[in-house]
Amino acid sequence: MHIVWWQILLITLYAGYQILDELQIYSSLSSPVAAGLISGLVMGDVKAGLIIGGGMQLTILGVGTFGGATRIDANTGTLIAVAFSVGAGMDASAAIAAVAVPVASLMVYMDILGRFTNTFFAHRIDAEVEKMNYKGIQRYFVAGALPWALSRMIPVSLGLSLGGGFITKLVDALNGPWKWLGDGLSVAGAVLPAVGFAILLRYLPVKKHWPYLILGFVITMLMSTLFTDVQTVGTGLAAASKAFTTSFNGLSMLAIAFIGLALAAISYQRAISMPKAVAAPAAGNSDSAEEGEIEDDEL
Repeated sequence: MHIVWWQILLITLYAGYQILDELQIYSSLSSPVAAGLISGLVMGDVKAGLIIGGGMQLTILGVGTFGGATRIDANTGTLIAVAFSVGAGMDASAAIAAVAVPVASLMVYMDILGRFTNTFFAHRIDAEVEKMNYKGIQRYFVAGALPWALSRMIPVSLGLSLGGGFITKLVDALNGPWKWLGDGLSVAGAVLPAVGFAILLRYLPVKKHWPYLILGFVITMLMSTLFTDVQTVGTGLAAASKAFTTSFNGLSMLAIAFIGLALAAISYQRAISMPKAVAAPAAGNSDSAEEGEIEDDEL
């Protein structure tokens, strides 16, 4: 497996940064997509990085954490999966199911360990508050970031440094006698994003706003088909005649996102313009809201 020391160093440093960004900085560089992009740049294969990062982003689309709860670490799973996928020549879809998801699940224990270790600094801050020592409070607050960063940096560094031989043997087996299993993992990796969508739709008020869901789906399919056909025709004309220099691009996902944003804005404006009900629904009335769905006033 071809992973050099400076690649391990850069990915390890980013692993420590991304958890701090998620907790305090909020620059959006702690998302699985960003992890896939950065690790893809480091490893020299941005496409594979975005495939794995985007797949993991969709996989956890409807997964959240509240209070002190912990969840799977899709960012760390993405980093290791991209490095192994590019370094060992592993299929990106298979890497999602075979590496990214298992690593992300195992990182739950490291997240708990980071939280547990951080309580030492929290108690030190409490002691400094009693003394009204502001410099001590600041010192232990900054030091509290260390357990969080190490809880990601140590597993990533050890995994990339020591796991290469195992991953190489695994890839050889999946491409050889276990090819049936490798194909199955590729299919599972492609299906996992649908799980994220299903979780998200479970908690969104879909039954209340189902017309928008159907409208958005139809618009996306129609425009995607139209732009794909136009792009195919343009590519054929360009191949047939060198004088044809006009290029046709496919539909940007940003355009589809803006369509969704416009529909959401219309729904929101209609909701706030409607007068509030005078009386609240009777207690125990199950018809007022579907169980499990998030209502508009909860957003």
